[in-house]
Amino acid sequence: MAEATTAHPPVLEVRGLSVTLPKGADRKYAVEDVSFTVGRGEIVCVVGESGSGKSVTAQTVMGLIPRKDLTPVAGETLLQGEDLLKKSDAELRELRGVKMAMIFQEPMTALNPVMRVGDQIGEMLEIHTQMFAAEIRDRVIEVMKDVNLPDVEQMVDSFPHQLSGGQRQRIMIAMALALEPALLIADEPTTALDVTTQAQILELIKDIQVRHGTGVMFITHDFGVVAEVADRVVVMQQGQVVEQGTAEQVLKRPREPYTKMLIGSVPSMTPPKRKPITEGEPILAAHALEKVYGASGWFGRGRVVHAAKNVELEVRRGETLGVVGESGSGKSTVARCIVRLIDPTSGEVLIDGTNIATMSQAALRAYRHDVQVVFQDPYRSLNPRRTVGQSIVEGPMNFGLSEAEALKRAGSLMEIVGLSAAALDRFPHQFSGGQRQRICIARALAMEPKVLIADEAVSALDVSVQAQVLKLLDDVRKRFDLAMLFITHDLRVAAQICDRIMVMQKGQVVEQGLTAKVYASPAHPYTRLLLDAAPGKNAFLEQKTGN
Repeated sequence: MAEATTAHPPVLEVRGLSVTLPKGADRKYAVEDVSFTVGRGEIVCVVGESGSGKSVTAQTVMGLIPRKDLTPVAGETLLQGEDLLKKSDAELRELRGVKMAMIFQEPMTALNPVMRVGDQIGEMLEIHTQMFAAEIRDRVIEVMKDVNLPDVEQMVDSFPHQLSGGQRQRIMIAMALALEPALLIADEPTTALDVTTQAQILELIKDIQVRHGTGVMFITHDFGVVAEVADRVVVMQQGQVVEQGTAEQVLKRPREPYTKMLIGSVPSMTPPKRKPITEGEPILAAHALEKVYGASGWFGRGRVVHAAKNVELEVRRGETLGVVGESGSGKSTVARCIVRLIDPTSGEVLIDGTNIATMSQAALRAYRHDVQVVFQDPYRSLNPRRTVGQSIVEGPMNFGLSEAEALKRAGSLMEIVGLSAAALDRFPHQFSGGQRQRICIARALAMEPKVLIADEAVSALDVSVQAQVLKLLDDVRKRFDLAMLFITHDLRVAAQICDRIMVMQKGQVVEQGLTAKVYASPAHPYTRLLLDAAPGKNAFLEQKTGN
């Protein structure tokens, strides 16, 4: 990491910034009296939970906040000495890209899906420079190479959907760097990425900061990421800065209970002791499971993809099997085959000894309640026009339970997942992300399943909320004696909840075994790669998380 530069004035200086929320909000200010600096060649991590004000601060600096809803009422945001709060919209547009740029969390929503990625990078140069078309293309290829993209001459003419998530994020970084701005704001740029891709993006941002002397404001909720990249740390809670200092000071000697809580919520890479479950027949099993995608084109056979190849797995009651791997490894395909959201190409899926892989949809209905899924995004999983009570009781009532009995079960399950039964009449938007995920767990349990599949169920949550939901999943597994299939790309999360681990790469199982054994002595190079890529392996962070 670069040392903070004291010989130069700060690239960004935020002084006493306060931004009000609309009337009727849960507090008066989105951010209140916020002050910090970002120096040249320095990475400052602004960390906190959802609602802490970190993204509002970044958007205020960029001039992107919706002024009708959020109003700056005090303070200054000085970019190389110029107060951005006093700039007009036209002046801010001129500064964006030239002096400051932003990388967003989800590149697919930030990129134009019908525009080639090279043209999107070049658009920045067309607007802000007098370069000719040939010069623009040369510069686009140069910045794409700068962010370590492969086959740049071909990729420059690709559309966003033709690239992986990590490649799209690199395109976003290339756009941000095209005019070599003094300030780069990265808003949760690695949250949705695999651990290996995340490690590459973090290394790339550190490399850019050193080579270009760029000041980086890095927004995150994950202290594992902070431990990897930060020179200094600003901790925000409920719109206020509660602590700031060098990365070493904040990580080794945190003063505030809130900071200690956030650091303590980072899952450790050391699996806790768990007694192996060896008794009883597997409640869930897959044998020689395969899923092949491919179709005949106009001129012969199209591309064939083995999304899952000869997969073998078994899970007993009360046991959690973790399925880990990068995007495209086949882990979600296996889950969808087990649930029969997609039909396997071949092989068996056994639920309590019955093969459901080849059942007709009519015959399958009797087994639907046996396997339930908790998906990654709870807001998309719940109907926004129905109360959470209606969502929970729908399944049991479809299988013959009376409305009164279904409501009684729903109220009991709400209490089990840590929410009030009185909240059944509320709508999904009236809950936080963590609460919505708890509701999705209650809805799955309402079907009294034998198997619970958690498909990236905590990856979108703050680390503190993540820790609570992980504990809840572990508790309901024990309480209801469930077999749980836990799908994740986060090796830290898998370490804490899984009895056994199954590692997938390119549709195949490359390693599986007891979690503690696999983590202590991984046999396959790919497993070692995943473990090495997990963020925050610093000794002092591991020490803070209790190891």
